[in-house]
This record gives sequence, C-alpha cells and structure tokens, in this order.
Amino acid sequence: MGALPTTTAPSTRARAGDRSTRRELLVVPLRCDAVDDPTAGEPRLSVVVVVHDMARELPRTLRSLSPGHQIGIGAADYEVVVVDNGSARPVDELVRAFPGRARLERLDPAPPSPVVAANRGLELAAAPLVGLVIDGARLASPGLLAGALRAAALCDRPVITAPAFHLGEVTHMRAAEVGYDSAAEDRLLEASGWEGDGYRLFEVSTPAGSSGRGLFGPMGESSSLFLQRETWGALGGLDERFQLPAGGLANHDLYLRACLLDGAELVVLLGEGTFHQHHGGAATSRRFTWDEMHEDYVAIRGEAHRPPSTEPLYLGRVPDAVLPFVERSARQAIDRRAGRDR
Repeated sequence: MGALPTTTAPSTRARAGDRSTRRELLVVPLRCDAVDDPTAGEPRLSVVVVVHDMARELPRTLRSLSPGHQIGIGAADYEVVVVDNGSARPVDELVRAFPGRARLERLDPAPPSPVVAANRGLELAAAPLVGLVIDGARLASPGLLAGALRAAALCDRPVITAPAFHLGEVTHMRAAEVGYDSAAEDRLLEASGWEGDGYRLFEVSTPAGSSGRGLFGPMGESSSLFLQRETWGALGGLDERFQLPAGGLANHDLYLRACLLDGAELVVLLGEGTFHQHHGGAATSRRFTWDEMHEDYVAIRGEAHRPPSTEPLYLGRVPDAVLPFVERSARQAIDRRAGRDR
C-alpha cells in the first residue's frame, strides 16, 4: 500500500494543520468472492474514485469500472479505491457489491473540498500506475483502464488521460435550461443500452467544457488522470489549499502541473472517455461560477489559469460511436489553425 513519495516542491501539499480530518478516518478493506483469488499478487493499476452523496450515481460508476464491463484487462490486474468524502449515507454496501478488487476509506468529518480525500486515495493505492477520478459520478468507457496500461509503456513519464463528456445533449451547467435532470438522465441511460455496450455513451453525451476544444485542442483539466506512482510523488498530489466545495480549480491545477513536469509526455486515449452523471455538483450546478473559482485559483497561484498547450500522443482504437466526435474535433482544429476559432 505504502505512502506516496514526498516532494519538496512548495505549495503542492497542505500544511500539517490542514490534515486533521484524517484522524477520523474509518478504513473498510473489502474483498469480493466473485473474483478468483483477488489478493493474489499486486495490481498493475489502481483507480482512485472520490465520492460524496452519490448513492444514485456510484453504482453506475462502479459498474462501468467492473471486470464485467472493462475490456482488455483482467480482474486481478487492477483495484478500485473508493474514498467517501463524508457522505450522509455511507457507501459501504455499494462498494462491497463490486465484483473485483475494491477498497473503501471514509473521511468523517470531511472538508467540503475533495482534495484531501483524493490525496488519501492516492496514498492508499497499491499499484505502480495510479488513476484518479476525482468526481465519482463519472462513467468510464470500456477500454479506459486497458488503454491506460498500454499508454504507460510508451514513455518514461507518461501523463495519460481521456476526453470528458456530460450525459445529455448539453453540458450540465446548462441542464436546467433544457429541463434535463436526474430523472431524464435515468431514462436516457436506460434506453441507451450502455450496460451492454459502453461505447453507446458517446451517442448520448456532449463534450464537457474542459474537452470543448475537441481531441486536437488543449484540454482544460483531466477527469481521468493516470500517472506513475513516482510522478504522483513528484507532484505531491493535489494542492490542498483549494478548499472550495468540489475543489474549485484544483483538478485543473493538477493537470497543468502534471503536463509541465520535466520529461512529461501527454498521452490522450482515442476512443475512450468519462461521462458525467447529473448530480447537482458545485461547479456543474453553478453554485460557484467560473469567475469565482478562477479568482480562488489566482489567489493561490498568483497568475491566471491557462490550459497546457502540450502536444499529445494519441493511442487507441476508435469505435463507430466515437467517429462523430473525431470528425467534429478535426473540424475544430482546422478552423482554429485557420484563425476561424479560438
């Protein structure tokens, strides 16, 4: 299990006084009988998922990450580490039903920001490659985990990610404008057939704001960030000074810092993605505006946020359902290079 390697870089880890909630942690190690000897050997990949009051969304998220849904990877190859950031209704039973390696840790009391919970999950992760899904309401496409493992072999310090999407025809910041809510999303998912073919999610979603420039434009943040354990150590995890509910721009800051590390090579997984479920999050429900979150970022970093301009490598297969997104991305890139789009 082991702690993350420490770093001396200033401002990337919180001061000791900011970590007091960890003394109240309840650790629930989980083992599922559905996997043949899930404790045999160490996993190759750990996936950290942070949740808060997601009793509706978490079962779908875990289904999308399960050995029955993920392709090209075995049940013993990876673990899912769920960190419950003080949910009113504990998620023990939901995680206990996961048919693979799964562990749960609960912060209670917990701060409103998920950054402490995310860092705790990163410390608990056992594998040499560690992925972070800081918003536990995100479904994963079927080849996400296998793709991350393949990408990790491409270079010495890979920064691996996939585009992000919101379920429905508009981003969830605009959901109320079109009458889209959790009930509408339940109907959408039921009709989509995603549990039989996870790539159908591309047909019922729209790019998130962070991926609004398309595959061939810079992403604002990563909703599925995979790094080697040593790279997480060099970053020091998330900066725990980001204390707004939902973390403000903590995830944007993390992704930018990862891309700017010496020797980092960005790898974008073609044909894969994460899909945000509507749940009234602090950012997507506009309880905090971009300006408010950006003001917080400037106060912490002393400069405006700019997405990294790192030129990525691309890896993966492109299912039919993803082709319209690839086409749209290509047109955006052509227009941008011709000066017709920003």
